[in-house]
Amino acid sequence: MSEQPTPSSSTTLHATEASPLNTVEYRRRFASAFRPQAWRYWSDMLASASLGWVLFVLSIHTPFASPTYCVATAVTIFALLRAVLFIHELAHLKHTAVPRFETVWLLLVGFPLMVPSIMYDPHSDHHRQATFGTADDPEYLLLAQSHPLALAWFIVQVVIVPALLAVRWGIIGPIAACIPPLRRFVIARASTLVINPHYRRPLSAKQQTTRFAVQEIGACIFFWLVFLGWYIGRIPSAWLLQWFLTGASILVINQIRTLAAHRYENKGEPLTTVGQVLDSINLRGWPLLTALAAPVGLRYHALHHFLPTVPYHSLGQLHRQLQAELPSDSPYRQTEQAGILSAIRTLLQHSPQASRTSRKSQTAKQALLNEDCAAREA
Repeated sequence: MSEQPTPSSSTTLHATEASPLNTVEYRRRFASAFRPQAWRYWSDMLASASLGWVLFVLSIHTPFASPTYCVATAVTIFALLRAVLFIHELAHLKHTAVPRFETVWLLLVGFPLMVPSIMYDPHSDHHRQATFGTADDPEYLLLAQSHPLALAWFIVQVVIVPALLAVRWGIIGPIAACIPPLRRFVIARASTLVINPHYRRPLSAKQQTTRFAVQEIGACIFFWLVFLGWYIGRIPSAWLLQWFLTGASILVINQIRTLAAHRYENKGEPLTTVGQVLDSINLRGWPLLTALAAPVGLRYHALHHFLPTVPYHSLGQLHRQLQAELPSDSPYRQTEQAGILSAIRTLLQHSPQASRTSRKSQTAKQALLNEDCAAREA
């Protein structure tokens, strides 16, 4: 990654000639960090999913809003958040690297939460130099210029998404399979996890593969099995309400974490890899709290954009090695934020309202200074 950000980049941070970042060099030096450790994937995902669903069942069988219910629900949410975010690893992981991992993840997490892994296949568009930060990037918006109320809506709007996902895979999917124009629309607009509402998933041969079809059918079958269980009285309504609360909470937390993943300053110009890194954020914060809200390596988002194929379990050690050896003027050191709240605070400082307030404050200070100067001259 020896290239520098293009002059058209809207980022306010700049790489220096004295401290270039070179992907080839780091791939050679830290080759072992790029190898996925299957036992880590299996143990982490299985433990997170098992803990999440066990505590989910416990929360159902305890009085609503009781201390036990609140603790069980909180653990459920964060455990399943960690489990579901392995979807990000699946987007980068070769299927042969950890055999059958995707299949088991789908059965334990993807189908129950209505987020089959095919929804994250276009994640590669978020890493390409030609599409990062543009309208063709599903995971990027110019949020740095958003009003605080717009950012609040960005978080709150996902509350309804669990219901929409259930409808998409259980009802609209089977109907669309019989109506080609509707299917093209559903694939383009309702088959991808996005924050960019302008993104259109390309219609390609991938949508016709066995994998895509199997996951569509699997999600549909799961939906109708749950519906049938509820209809005949085997699954209480309380289970469905708790499922919705869990899913909505996971999405809200992840949406807040997403606000701290990038600086969101790019206005649509293609960025080099260094430009992507400078627009991305590594989070420090309290290790436990940050890891809970940004699990599976997502707290090292800038490092991930530097070296996208490094497995999540190697990011922490690699980050510490880079911090220890890179010079003080390295662009990589400019990617850190104290934590999620700090990153969001910085984002808010770029909002139009904050800019106007800052300009008014500066104008007022200048006026007072002028008055003071005039009084002294008098």
